[in-house]
Amino acid sequence: MARILVIDDDPGFGYSLCRIAEQDGHEGVVVQTLEKGRNAVREQDFDLVFLDVNLPDGSGLDALDDIRSAPSNPQVIIVTGFGDPNGAELAITHGAFNYIDKGSSFQQIVLNLQRALSYQEREKGLARHAMKLAGIVGESPAMQRVLEQVAQAAASKVPVLVSGETGTGKELMARAIHTNSARGDKPFVVVDCAALPENLVESILFGHVKGAFTGADAKREGLVALADGGTLFLDEIGELPLTVQKMFLRVLQERMFRPVGSRVELSSDFRLISATNRDLDAMCAGGEFREDLLFRIRAMQIELPPLRDRQGDISRLVRFHLERIGNDSGQPAKSSSSEFLQALTAHHWPGNVRELVNALEQANVAAGSAPMLYPEHLNVALRVGAAKDALQTPAEEPAAGATLAPDGPVASGPLPTFKEYRNNVVDKAEAEYMRAVLRQCGGNVPEACVISGLSRTRLYGLLKKHGLTPSAS
Repeated sequence: MARILVIDDDPGFGYSLCRIAEQDGHEGVVVQTLEKGRNAVREQDFDLVFLDVNLPDGSGLDALDDIRSAPSNPQVIIVTGFGDPNGAELAITHGAFNYIDKGSSFQQIVLNLQRALSYQEREKGLARHAMKLAGIVGESPAMQRVLEQVAQAAASKVPVLVSGETGTGKELMARAIHTNSARGDKPFVVVDCAALPENLVESILFGHVKGAFTGADAKREGLVALADGGTLFLDEIGELPLTVQKMFLRVLQERMFRPVGSRVELSSDFRLISATNRDLDAMCAGGEFREDLLFRIRAMQIELPPLRDRQGDISRLVRFHLERIGNDSGQPAKSSSSEFLQALTAHHWPGNVRELVNALEQANVAAGSAPMLYPEHLNVALRVGAAKDALQTPAEEPAAGATLAPDGPVASGPLPTFKEYRNNVVDKAEAEYMRAVLRQCGGNVPEACVISGLSRTRLYGLLKKHGLTPSAS
């Protein structure tokens, strides 16, 4: 028997869902506000939550992360009386199992309930098997979603695409998938597509026979052959030349390849994991990446969050890497002061975890024999950022009567803090920019991502923040 929570301010709909659950042998509980829903998942265990979007005390979408990260880690089905395709994508991207309309048939609701509970049971089974996660640190909701996906990928055989900004740990996740899979004791072969010389790509990937070209003095086995039985990891696959993309597509389809200069085809049984920091959909639209290859490599996609979206993990990352740095140097691990952690948390981290690790290594050297790290041990750029943040700390509430003129200058009343004033101007500029992008691309989301340089998830996040939809102008 499963326990199901319904968070919906429509008593009739809520109790109807409970009756459906009870007819299937489960227990149902109904609450009518987000606050009561949050309290319920903190205090009790639930396997599934039906979550309404429009509630008296806020949007269900805003509470999705809190509910998904509850101790029982329930699945969430978003329900709404106002269907919104963009809201559906945003919900599923942030971990919802599905997004359904309140007008759905009885059979559709029952099917979604059964599928979600079946999926939850399988997830619990996977969680019971402790995964090997060497070097992966993070307990934030965003990282918990990623680790769930890593477990799913490790239990399957399908090609996986790991996407994310530079420095987010794509290779680390790929290794975790491989290590926890049935192929974990077989080779993990890395191909850095960005570093492949175009005139030697075929030879490096597929190998060559002696005399195949000038300088081929001996037979050489390619990386595809070396990955036989294990995993082939194509890092930065977006950099793979179009000519090689076509050849590699056939290798994926047939698991056969021909070394350069050979008349004989060879086979290789490898599992493919790819990684990219680029928008491959936009590259396909621009003719830079083969759409048929993208379909092949993206049977499953794991998108890694940037460090700025998982600030709760920074202190854990600091402890982990300071311990590692100490072990590598043969010295006691340094501790970090609260001011040091505050300076790190205030930074935007465009280089993500890789940049954080570099900053810690530099600070460790700068501190010399001192046992504790302070902001003074950080490089100049980080220290300047921390100083600016300290000067711009906002008050708890805006000053009574403070207003901002539409175009930015202070109109009347007591002055707000500088940070409040700046945030107001930035929000206004963001909204105007997003409207301009939508007008220019006619509401086409992939084109909007190309123009703005934003990921699809970030784009939808900004649209939601400013109450816009792709049809807005």
